[in-house]
Amino acid sequence: MILRTFGWSFAVTAVGLLAAFVYGNGTGLALVAVLAVLEISLSFDNAVVNAKVLDRMSPFWQKIFLTVGIAIAVFGMRLLFPLVIVGLTADLGPVQAFDLALNDHERYRHIMDDAYPMIAAFGGVFLMMLFLDFVFEERADKWLPWLEKPLARIGKLDQLSVVVAGGSLALVSWLWAENTGQVMISGVLGMVTYILVNGLGELFAEAGDDDEDDEDGDGEGAGEAARTGGPSALALATGKAGFFLFLYLEVLDASFSFDGVIGAFAISTDPIIIALGLGIGAMYIRSLTVFLVRKGTLHEYVYLEHGAHWAIGALAVCMLVSVGHHVPEWLTGGTGAGLIIAAFASSVLRNRGGGADAVSGGDKQLHSTGV
Repeated sequence: MILRTFGWSFAVTAVGLLAAFVYGNGTGLALVAVLAVLEISLSFDNAVVNAKVLDRMSPFWQKIFLTVGIAIAVFGMRLLFPLVIVGLTADLGPVQAFDLALNDHERYRHIMDDAYPMIAAFGGVFLMMLFLDFVFEERADKWLPWLEKPLARIGKLDQLSVVVAGGSLALVSWLWAENTGQVMISGVLGMVTYILVNGLGELFAEAGDDDEDDEDGDGEGAGEAARTGGPSALALATGKAGFFLFLYLEVLDASFSFDGVIGAFAISTDPIIIALGLGIGAMYIRSLTVFLVRKGTLHEYVYLEHGAHWAIGALAVCMLVSVGHHVPEWLTGGTGAGLIIAAFASSVLRNRGGGADAVSGGDKQLHSTGV
């Protein structure tokens, strides 16, 4: 199971570390190893949330996420994204931006630092919307009932997540942003992106449910399974629904990777070293996502999803605060990891106390991706 799930990650690690040694000798090897650990520590909560969404996708779209998706994650976000940001900010072409990255590390880093407030606003608002939509929804299982119950109660107010996220963006822009207009625009774009991608995914998921209802006459159960993200075969997203879930996952992964990409500049400004290190880390996050799906971990340890979303909320706050103040990477990663570990421990205690009976056997079905 371990070798099957993490085999590609082990292979990429070996190739990546070898390439790092050839490219930068022992120093390059050490930097790539540190960056890989940084990416894994910052993105563990990403794996938990990805697993929840991946569990709703058909085997075909799971394979697409694990093949095409990893190429987008490694080459798109970890290598091309910084070059695009530098090119747009400094009004340079792609070749010029790449040449700058290789030959003038200090200027390259300076441009990325200047662009960070806009990046943080986009990613912070996107992740905050994801967090707020989770905590404002009524759920049967509550990890922190003293807090989640009142949040779910006030969450009945329509579009409250938009109000809170928009208000937070306005406050941050007013207090800390040097370029208020650009930060506001970036944050609003993050909000629009979340609403659009998430809304399209739900729209086509509901359309898929209706098609299944017409064909099988089993409408009520199928629709409910899809809405709760359960593993019923009827709930698996295919076609347009699968595509928009895939798109949603890619945007989500991009938002999670912002802090890792920017934080990597504190360790190295070489784009090759950064791409190798973060690429290795991204592979392990993908493998961990598959592991959680195949083992049915989120159904067995029911508070893990709660812990991951609270970690997302903490990351969103850190990103918005970083618009005006530096937030250490150890604080961001440590807070997220601590919340997930606490949620896992709470799930274990719940299961030992008999709460596991609330998890139906059907919820432990595994969706093998064949990858």
